[in-house]
Formats: sequence, C-alpha cells, structure tokens
Amino acid sequence: MGILDTFRNEFIDIIEWTDNTSDTIVWKFPRFQNEIKTGAQLTVRESQVAVFLNEGKLADVYQPGRYELTTANMPILTTLKGWKYGFNSPFKVDIFYVNTKQFTDQKWGTKNPITLNDPRFGMIEIRAFGNFSYRVTDAGKFIKEIAGTDGNFTTEEISNQLRTLVVTKLTDAIAESKLKIEEYASNLEEFSKFSTEKLSDDFDTYGLKVTSILVENISMPDEVKKEIFELSRLDKIDMQKLTQWKTAQGIEKAAENGGGMAGAFVGVGLGGIMQGGIANSQGGGAVPPPVMQIFVAVNGQQTGPFDVPALTQMAQSGQLKSDTLVWKAGMPAWAAASTLTELASVLNSVPPPIAPPPL
Repeated sequence: MGILDTFRNEFIDIIEWTDNTSDTIVWKFPRFQNEIKTGAQLTVRESQVAVFLNEGKLADVYQPGRYELTTANMPILTTLKGWKYGFNSPFKVDIFYVNTKQFTDQKWGTKNPITLNDPRFGMIEIRAFGNFSYRVTDAGKFIKEIAGTDGNFTTEEISNQLRTLVVTKLTDAIAESKLKIEEYASNLEEFSKFSTEKLSDDFDTYGLKVTSILVENISMPDEVKKEIFELSRLDKIDMQKLTQWKTAQGIEKAAENGGGMAGAFVGVGLGGIMQGGIANSQGGGAVPPPVMQIFVAVNGQQTGPFDVPALTQMAQSGQLKSDTLVWKAGMPAWAAASTLTELASVLNSVPPPIAPPPL
C-alpha cells in the first residue's frame, strides 16, 4: 500500500447501508477513527433514515435520498460546529441508520391467565394470544429513548417490553368490555382495533407506531366451554332451567354409580324434568301435583321462576330471606317471602346463627 492509498483511507467519502437482515432496527455506520470527507456522498434508501449525532447530541436527520454533505444540507451540524465561513475540513460524527419499515408478525401472549368475574359462571381464567406490527416514526426519539449508542439494535432487544405493553392494554380492553364469556370469540376484530387505539400513546413515547394488533384467540377452560355448549341447546338460559339441567345431570351420574331410585328417575327421561315434574314412565301412577313456581327479586331484578329445590338453595345461600320480595301467579303485587305460607318450610330450612356458648 502506497502513501496515497494510506492517505485516502484516512477519510470516508461514501456513506450507505445495505440491510441484509430482517430484524435490524438501528445500525451504526462503522466510522471508527476515520473522518468524514468534505463533500462525502450520503445515500439513504427507502425505508431508512440517517441520524447524525455530534458529541452525543442529535444533529441532522436525513430522509431517503442521495446527499452531498455540505453546509447547505447540514444546518444543525453546521451550527453546532460553528462553521460560519465555510466547510473545508473533515469532521467526525456518529451516523446511525434507522430502519423505518414495518416489523410484522411480532408474537404476544398472556404469560398468566386473565381472571374475569362472569355473572353466571363466577370467576373464570382465560388466555389470549396473537401478533402485532410496528414501525419507527421518529428516529431521533427512538435512538434517544431506546437504542442509545447500540450499534446493532434488533427487534429482539425491545420485543419483551412491547409484548408487555400489548398484553397490559389488551387485559384492560377485556375487562372493560363487560361481554359474556362466550361472546369474546365473535369480537376479536373489535378487541384488535380497541387495543391498537389504547397503545398509540405508549408506542409514541418510544418514537414508534403500532400499525396493527391481531387477537388470534381468546380461550377459556374446557369445562366452562363444555357447559356453555350444553346450555346453548336450551331455548333460554335462566336460573330455573340451569337448576333443572344440573339436577338432571346429577340424577344421570347417580344412576351410573348405583342405580336404585335414581335409575328410575333417569328412566323417566330429561324431558319430564324440564317440563316441571317427573311423570310415571309406565302411565299407571298418579300424576304428581304441579311444581311451585315463584319469582324472586334479586338486586332489583326479576329472576325465576323457581321450584322448591332452587328456592331452598337460594335461602341457604342467603339470596332468599324473609323480607325478600317474591311473586307468583294470582298475586296482585310483589310481597315479602314471609307472607307466603308455602315458603315457610323453605325459610325455616335455614339454621339460625351459631350463638356463643354461655360463660
């Protein structure tokens, strides 16, 4: 290598980045100890931005295009360097290329299940997963807030932080939806749009924009899913039918385990239970009296009608008390449960509070 070659290598006159990766967000031009030559050619390709930092401070930002570096197109750096009367000497700056393309198919999912309080099934745990896409919209802010002086910053270095943001906002969206558990599957697109809007400000603080969030699935426990499928076969889900359905399931299980009287109940068939009583399967027995059907006011809302087993269960759980408003066919208005003689045995089935032993 001759003296002229050595001299040429002291200066950089071509600055460019040909990205051959799929996950690099920021790449630092390898200047090392070399100085940038006056009039050097800067090439910024589509989906790139070039950021110049002078002594750690943000200077000029270049959009896609080809530039000859002079004071005319380096206004901020010219001011910082104090080049008032010309730009005739080499200079040293840190040059970072920032990839502004969309980074797609970034996976996210709930590490821990989300706990919901469903009005019919109680506390339920669900999980969700999907993918999201984003891009850099403010290269200077992204370098300042996230990448720093990292000369080869990839998506993996920020993926965990972004995934946490996505899961947090989606959890809020699910909690605010107030949907029934079986309705989540039909509202995945709405959840996606709502979560994208909620994440806009959080991504913006990093100089990023979330371009899309896709919720691929919101899953529930298998036992809850099975019960929903069973109940969906009923014309209408209410407390009476739910109780009767559970009773039928219990009788079937009892018959499988021991037969006896439970087996005779199963022989009658579920249809008889759902109609409000068990008819004689042979047709020769007496028809049982009609099942008592009483409506109960719960939290100011009409529920029911209920039969004796359901009312007894409600009394024992504290939902039915002597002053609870009830109504049955033939009554002119709602009245306290204690005024119905047929509810006396139901209300008396609740044991009194346990008194402390005498001293």
